[in-house]
Amino acid sequence: MSETIESVLEFWLGELGADGRASPEMVGRWWRKSDAFDQEIRDRFLSVHAAIANDQLEGWHETPRGRLAYVIVLDQFSRNMFRDTPQMYAEDKRCQRVALEGYDDKGLSELRYHERYFLFMPMMHAEDIELQRRGVELFASLERDFPGNAEGARQAMSFMRQHHDIVERFGRFPHRNKILGRETTAEEAEFLSTPGSSF
Repeated sequence: MSETIESVLEFWLGELGADGRASPEMVGRWWRKSDAFDQEIRDRFLSVHAAIANDQLEGWHETPRGRLAYVIVLDQFSRNMFRDTPQMYAEDKRCQRVALEGYDDKGLSELRYHERYFLFMPMMHAEDIELQRRGVELFASLERDFPGNAEGARQAMSFMRQHHDIVERFGRFPHRNKILGRETTAEEAEFLSTPGSSF
């Protein structure tokens, strides 16, 4: 396997600016749906994902940057490589467990703005209200620790709260029901008919 911790981080984050933020080009790739980008991730990183899922890269999460790469592969790459299939969520619990290991002061002190952002993302994706509450705490810390990025941190916090409120209300994300073969309740169906109900 030719990919490394640093090659994962370079691919996803690029070269961070002095403020710890990724370039607008990189940010656009994260949130814009693209079949070509999804395929690029599959071509380069499917073997890395499989190695992590098979417990072959446990040493990665022994350092802050290694843990971040591990989390990006499971939390972000999964959602690109396996888009609209149950497999996109299959490693979420493993990812959440590893991410939680990195939230102590020592683990975070080495990471910059967008690096911390992606280490926190598994909490946003969790169908567990306690982890959602942890996510609210963590995303609140971005504005405090990076005042120069306050506007972006506030936007991230708003998105975090949207996720929190959905899990607080339903105990899960109703928009995942169809993909995961779960029955949708009448209340969830009504919610899903409203704008902004899925991500």
